[in-house]
Amino acid sequence: MQSDNAYRLILASASPARRALLTGAGIDAEVIVSGVDESVVEAEDAYTLSLALARMKARTVAAELPADPGALVLGCDSVLAFEGEIFGKPADAQEATRRWTAMRGKSGVLHTGHHLTGLVSGRQAEAVGTTVVHFADVTDAEIEAYVASGEPLQVAGAFTLDGRGGAFVERIEGDPGNVIGLSLPLLRTLLAEMNVPITALWRS
Repeated sequence: MQSDNAYRLILASASPARRALLTGAGIDAEVIVSGVDESVVEAEDAYTLSLALARMKARTVAAELPADPGALVLGCDSVLAFEGEIFGKPADAQEATRRWTAMRGKSGVLHTGHHLTGLVSGRQAEAVGTTVVHFADVTDAEIEAYVASGEPLQVAGAFTLDGRGGAFVERIEGDPGNVIGLSLPLLRTLLAEMNVPITALWRS
């Protein structure tokens, strides 16, 4: 095991929410967006899709970086499972409106895939965080205003927990960070599988 502060975490995601979660937990991650075409990945269910996308993001970024034994690349991707459908980011405002009209007063399951790759060691660890989300019975006017804000167009499932959409989520079952986009307890577990204590990533 390397000594503390010998590691650097590279986040293969453009999500400011994921970076903010890491920053709040004392980890200054470097961000390198993978640029992968998510539409080429197909899966039968949201759980499998979230992990496949996270894996693809991490491996794509890792393949482009110079060798560094202390570098760890983390890929994450969130997908909502709702009544047998897979909800990533809505294509447009109309789709976001249709989704919210269907989801209000009901529940969905948010899956966030996490894939961690050691740049030089080649070691990998991955898992999916799962959280049940119970949506409020929002009004048509609330849906219209929320979609007009643009926020639901930027996120999986067309909602956030840490933004305007938080008012429309009555409760969750599971890790709230997982809904925001990254489960810190799950990251700790994956790091441990690679013999890296999460404390080794804390800023000094």
